[in-house]
Amino acid sequence: MKKDLHPKNYRLVVFKDMSNDYSFITKSCIDTRETVKWEDGNEYPLVKLEISHTSHPFYTGKMKLVDTAGRIDKFRTRYAKK
Repeated sequence: MKKDLHPKNYRLVVFKDMSNDYSFITKSCIDTRETVKWEDGNEYPLVKLEISHTSHPFYTGKMKLVDTAGRIDKFRTRYAKK
């Protein structure tokens, strides 16, 4: 195996699904600026997710509408001449 292939700065990080406030803690080397106090009383780096296994339609079995406007309408409002 190649030496020095993987990063060495793994630490415990909290990942939070913003759509349903589900949080889990795991080891990661991702850089983040925010921190959060976990259930054990310690403070850990926080990574905010838009979707996780608790909110993804494949795992939940139900479709969830994220937005009500269509793609074309959103594009037109975003890039409309002012």
